[in-house]
Amino acid sequence: MPKLTDMQIRAWIKAGEHFEGRSDGNGLYLRYRETDKSPVWRFRYKLAGKARVMLIGSYTDLSLSKARDTAKELSARVALGYDVAGEKQERKSEALAKIESEKNASRFSDIAAEYYSRQIATTYKHPELFRSSLQKNIIPIIGNMKVEDVKPRHIDSVLQDVLERGSPTVANDVLRMMKRIFDFAVVRGVIEVNPAISFGSKDAGGKEEGRKRALSRDELIQFFKALRRGRGISRENELTFKIILALGVRKMELCAAEWDEFDLEAGVWCLPGTRAKNGDDIDIPLPEPVIEWIKEIRLFAGDSRWLIPARKARTTAHVSRATLNMVLPSVIKEMPDVEPFSIHDLRRTMRTQMAAIGIDPVIAERCLNHRIAGIEGIYNRHQYFDERKIALAQWAALLVALERGEEYNVTPLRAKK
Repeated sequence: MPKLTDMQIRAWIKAGEHFEGRSDGNGLYLRYRETDKSPVWRFRYKLAGKARVMLIGSYTDLSLSKARDTAKELSARVALGYDVAGEKQERKSEALAKIESEKNASRFSDIAAEYYSRQIATTYKHPELFRSSLQKNIIPIIGNMKVEDVKPRHIDSVLQDVLERGSPTVANDVLRMMKRIFDFAVVRGVIEVNPAISFGSKDAGGKEEGRKRALSRDELIQFFKALRRGRGISRENELTFKIILALGVRKMELCAAEWDEFDLEAGVWCLPGTRAKNGDDIDIPLPEPVIEWIKEIRLFAGDSRWLIPARKARTTAHVSRATLNMVLPSVIKEMPDVEPFSIHDLRRTMRTQMAAIGIDPVIAERCLNHRIAGIEGIYNRHQYFDERKIALAQWAALLVALERGEEYNVTPLRAKK
């Protein structure tokens, strides 16, 4: 017959009466030592003639009736030959091992960070682009997963998320990133199989189409108007866009430019190869309108060493890569009937319009700091500075005329026969 009652137990607790063990029968007994915060249930049994004991739980968590039910279940298992205390210890050991394994597991974010530091940070000219895409497109979905737990379905989830927010081009870039990171994990022995290996461009939204967008003269006229009247577009941003368009340079070639690269008296910008995409130093001739724009934009820089300093930390950093990207939508909003375009499309616009006014293709390509293709490019290392100076002056004159709403009637240049 059971010997304990809830009333007794509560009275012992209230009185602070401690004891080593008081039996309820069927192997169940209650212990209440001075070191115990509350009474605890224990279960005694014999297995192969050897006495065993195990902790069931505290009285706070396990009532008398539930403790009795638990004791009956344990007695039944003991009768079948099971060592219930040993089983509990095994479960505890397995749980601790699992916790330790989880704690020491390689997460995707850990492998990605190691891959970035070893393979990207030291070799890429702009490693921050890789890191930014990683943090934006991949880490939020699989970053906290153990590397070995990432399956093809998770790769597909990442790609679908990118496609909903971006484009096939971005999705293909993200897929290439994941393949390379998981290849890195395979080489290091963290996983056996790359879960992204079977994915191709079709899974990432299809084959990338090369961009062909270039602004027409009418669109350029609207572009200049939008720069002036767009909401939140500062004069500093307006001048930056105009200089990029007039010189055909890449965004960060200008945005990270330092003031001592410019010789306005000689009309030259010495762009270092460390910032040029092809790694070649190039002297860029500056047309008169561009020189005036540079002088004006320099007024905003104060004593900063950068031509276009960061908006807040003007003495310690150049303007960020994202600044113009955030401004461009305000420009395009002022051009409702114009197909959207990117900042890089301004380079294509210059090249297209140079062709329209008859500038020699080789000179136009060199204005973009493109290397001459084929065998000619191997032997012809001439920079065509004087020819580029004439071509850029002609292009700048066209831009000034379009901004003023004037006719542009310069006769196209003809290649000599």
